Amino acid sequence: EGIDLDVAPGGRIMLAGPAGCGKSTLFRALGGLWPFCRGRLTLPAGERVLFLPQRPYLPIAPLAAAVTYPDPVDHYGPPAIRAALADCGLAHLADRLDEERHWSQELSPGEQQRLAFARALLLRPGWLLGDEATSALDEASEQALFALLRERLPDTALLSIAHRPTLAAFHERVLRFTPTGKDDGPLYRLEPAPVGASGAC
Repeated sequence: EGIDLDVAPGGRIMLAGPAGCGKSTLFRALGGLWPFCRGRLTLPAGERVLFLPQRPYLPIAPLAAAVTYPDPVDHYGPPAIRAALADCGLAHLADRLDEERHWSQELSPGEQQRLAFARALLLRPGWLLGDEATSALDEASEQALFALLRERLPDTALLSIAHRPTLAAFHERVLRFTPTGKDDGPLYRLEPAPVGASGAC
């Protein structure tokens, strides 16, 4: 309630706050999946939006098609797909592009999240929304992937839900959900906070 947020191309904002306070619900509203809200949402016409959830969707398909989903493989080609996998720490999968598998059962949670980052590098969305997109990875791997996004997708607007305070360094602003302490008011409000602000994310 009372939130007015403008995100420019290339803007990078991290959302932080206690579990259950509405961060993922906000992302569902941005994606048009949550109708129980009020307000105005304006997105640039023709801009591609890509969501990186904790468990990315991986179709039962050849690995190359799982990486480029929802685009067809021939939009990119095997060399570009192999390079994206290698850049995201999945070089060991580069020779399996033609294998058709149930990849969500074949790959570990961390590998699935790395694959989603490879997908983002290929699709180059105008908007990228990550909801705990690196929760299955160690801190060093997480930071390497966010650094890769910053380097390869400088014009992509990034909104990230994250709990590790170290990820704030890869964003320009931190928007923090905090309890209001009022019985008759909204339970939480969203506050802009400078990167490096005190308090755990």
